Amino acid sequence: MEDNHGRERGTTMEEKIEQKGITIKRIGGYLHRVVPIMDASGKVLSYALKPLMVEFRPRDLFQVIVGASILAIPVAFTEETWDLGEKLPLNNVLLLGILSLIFIACFVYFNFYRFNFKGNGFQYIKRVVTTYFMSLIVVGTLLTIIQKCPWGSDNILAIKRIIIVAFPASMSATISDILK
Repeated sequence: MEDNHGRERGTTMEEKIEQKGITIKRIGGYLHRVVPIMDASGKVLSYALKPLMVEFRPRDLFQVIVGASILAIPVAFTEETWDLGEKLPLNNVLLLGILSLIFIACFVYFNFYRFNFKGNGFQYIKRVVTTYFMSLIVVGTLLTIIQKCPWGSDNILAIKRIIIVAFPASMSATISDILK
């Protein structure tokens, strides 16, 4: 049975495409999805290449670092953020960190792995954890440079401030990672 668009019900567009000869090839060191472009009779006219961004490479790492800096810089320089680190209970700050990881995981899954998760679970986890960890490192470095991480005298406050600023920084890191 078909729907209004001529597709079989219960069959996703991706399943239909897979049936029409899409292959995955490594071109120039990167994985690409090779999609045949066909005419009405089914004859292949050409091929379209689409990057398959399931591998986390050094280039992606640098994009994450720059992306984390984009929002870490303005947020880390605000007194409101420093005060929030002092006033918020540790449990709330830890929940903010968990929320950051959930947002990153969802965004990465739906933009990189939704149709390619099978066989790429390790790469998915690596991308999510590395994105958040590098955001923490960028924020921690920045806050330490501007002397707003009281290491040695109040380590908990330092960590709370890092987690708070890492929330927006990790979001911008995740967004910048999608740019290719």
